[in-house]
Amino acid sequence: MAYDYLGLVNDVNGRVNETPLTSSNFTSAVGFYSTAKTAINSAIRDLNQKAYNWPHNHVNYDETLVDGTSRYAFQANTKVIDWGSFRIRENATFGNPTVVLKHIDYDEYIGQYVGSEYTTTTTDRDVPRVVAQAPNLGYVVHPVPNEAYTLSYEYFQLPTDLVTYSDVPSLPEAFRHVIVDGAMYYVYFFRGDTETADRIKAKFDDGIKAMRSIYINSDYTYLRDTRLPTRNSYGGF
Repeated sequence: MAYDYLGLVNDVNGRVNETPLTSSNFTSAVGFYSTAKTAINSAIRDLNQKAYNWPHNHVNYDETLVDGTSRYAFQANTKVIDWGSFRIRENATFGNPTVVLKHIDYDEYIGQYVGSEYTTTTTDRDVPRVVAQAPNLGYVVHPVPNEAYTLSYEYFQLPTDLVTYSDVPSLPEAFRHVIVDGAMYYVYFFRGDTETADRIKAKFDDGIKAMRSIYINSDYTYLRDTRLPTRNSYGGF
């Protein structure tokens, strides 16, 4: 069965012996089928709320800066920004190398750099070197860019609900059963079988814990020694 919205809903239908839907009647489905469709999206939302940094929600985004403009908005689906990932990409036409931007807080930006936003002196514009989070779901760079540089940064997105029958979740297919377990909780609750709903909810939670252990809790690529060297009795280190 295809890994898409229709396939997931039919996984639910199969568990409760309901007739499978097809691509032709999926949109018009009502009653229990409408509940099953809602349950799939509810399960996906529950799963994604359990962690902000699921790798399947990671986005590498490119912003084309505008000459003379220092403030930019985040994407509408932004959840968490990786502030250490901001960099200006090398551009042979503009003659700039790749530059990693230093992240500073907004108060520091206001105290040291905000004047550059209002000056008409174009000679002060250059390749941005610092970035700060603005208070309006956006960010500000300094110096004010003097070219259409490509700024790249990474973030974790808020996934959108599945709508059409062919929509595919961002979650890897290996964990489709976790989505279906979560949906079954809502289905059994809808049918008034709270005892079974509680049991399947525990199974759903166990599935999320397993995903966390694979994708998040075990995310230790290397260990770094942060101890400071001390002098020994001979005067060395």
